[in-house]
Amino acid sequence: MKNLLFFDTMLTPKIITLVFWLMLLMAAIAGLGTMFGGGLSFLKLIFGLLVTASGAVSARITCEILIVLFKIHENIKKIADKA
Repeated sequence: MKNLLFFDTMLTPKIITLVFWLMLLMAAIAGLGTMFGGGLSFLKLIFGLLVTASGAVSARITCEILIVLFKIHENIKKIADKA
């Protein structure tokens, strides 16, 4: 608890995992909405699959970039603690 209150550890990397799963859920819902919204056709099915896949990939890339930034911060902190 002391680490959280005095900012000794970062809370955000733990939250990013939750955000990633929420973004995946939103990508799946958007893809399903695209596939089945207003009728069913082959093109809508393909486009819905593309929306789902691109949403999942972009969610992963976004969250990985954020995690990399926090890993850089941790490594810089280790270097600073050594000096």
